[in-house]
Amino acid sequence: MQLPAERRRLGLRIASAVLAGATVVALAPTAMAAEPVRTGVEQSSTAPERGLQESLDALLKAGGSSAGLAEVRDHGRAVWRGAAGTGDLDSGTPARADGRFRIGSVTKTFVSTVVLQLVGEGRVELDAPIGRYLPGVVRKGDAITVRQLLNHTSGLFNYTSDPGFFPDPDDEAGIRRWLDEGRWTTHSAQQLVDIANRHEPYFPPGTDWKYSNTNYIVAGMLIEKVTGRTWNEEVERRIIRPLGLRDTSMPTTAGSVPGRHAHGYFKLSSGLVDITKLNPSMAGAAGAGISSAADLTRFNAALLGGRLLGPAQLREMKQTVDAENGTRYGLGLMQMSSACGDFWGHTGGIPGYSTVLIGNADGTRQVALSQNPYDRPADPAAAGRAMLEFLNKAGCGGGGDATAKSAGAFVVQPYALH
Repeated sequence: MQLPAERRRLGLRIASAVLAGATVVALAPTAMAAEPVRTGVEQSSTAPERGLQESLDALLKAGGSSAGLAEVRDHGRAVWRGAAGTGDLDSGTPARADGRFRIGSVTKTFVSTVVLQLVGEGRVELDAPIGRYLPGVVRKGDAITVRQLLNHTSGLFNYTSDPGFFPDPDDEAGIRRWLDEGRWTTHSAQQLVDIANRHEPYFPPGTDWKYSNTNYIVAGMLIEKVTGRTWNEEVERRIIRPLGLRDTSMPTTAGSVPGRHAHGYFKLSSGLVDITKLNPSMAGAAGAGISSAADLTRFNAALLGGRLLGPAQLREMKQTVDAENGTRYGLGLMQMSSACGDFWGHTGGIPGYSTVLIGNADGTRQVALSQNPYDRPADPAAAGRAMLEFLNKAGCGGGGDATAKSAGAFVVQPYALH
């Protein structure tokens, strides 16, 4: 999910990007200044994976996060996994590499995969108007195609950019009200689309690109209309169970993160507040998912390795358009540059959590990273370099010139849905 680009762009994009998350427990902010707790396990004795724990520690220290975890998978085997920081600030429990976390917009890749499976089954046409399947649901639905929803060229207003949906990051009184009330609100898909429909589209369909969570709320509604089951049920039936992703779930309104997990926090003037529990219907098919680094790397490997989609549908998924920050966007799949070539995946954030999932084109190497941002980094450029160094080293099996590959900096920011 992604919150107001117009009000401080808090998205994350790999070549020049923004990691986002959010947070709040009544602890003094100075409690976060301690050195990261190292709990990583380097599982490979080969040189390419050495030093990743140190890079993860440096990333956490630079980025204003309370915890982080990651896994690197190569040719079907986890060659490294690690964690840093504190998973629970009340108890002081260290973060764990096998913990679960909210994945934000990485959910979109799961949803798009289901839509493309329906395309392969002849039940959905990519270039048919969404109005054929969901008449009257969105403005100008007869002119917006399914493809344009999936690649963010529909022009539909992003409902999370509505000023009434989520308070401005600098509005502490509004943040407090949201913490007390807004984060527990149940939203239906139609209610979220209705918010978007109150606004003019950004541009005529197919004429430009703009990230909009509304597109994937509508894609979730499409899945339900065509299959008779909710998008959550179809992701479970078609992806989670077949791949044996035991840590992955697509909740509707359940507020907890099950199993072991690092907590997420908001930083207020009075200290930190635990934001781990919230009603995920605010994100729905645009970003409600929960997973683990191990499950995400397996999913990315299966997707890009051709196990979830037929060749024609996978080619469609990788047909990209110009996006932002030097990236390109396919159908729920981002194309991102690295020191060793292009990677494919997605980024995501929801209050308390920020995620990166990347993999190479043939599905042989993957990286999943989760952080728990609670504060803006003191030095955004240093945070960006630390992020690029980690992703290049993890994704490429070695270092790489992070600065040369950066069109800007990775910046960890709080208070975001992306």
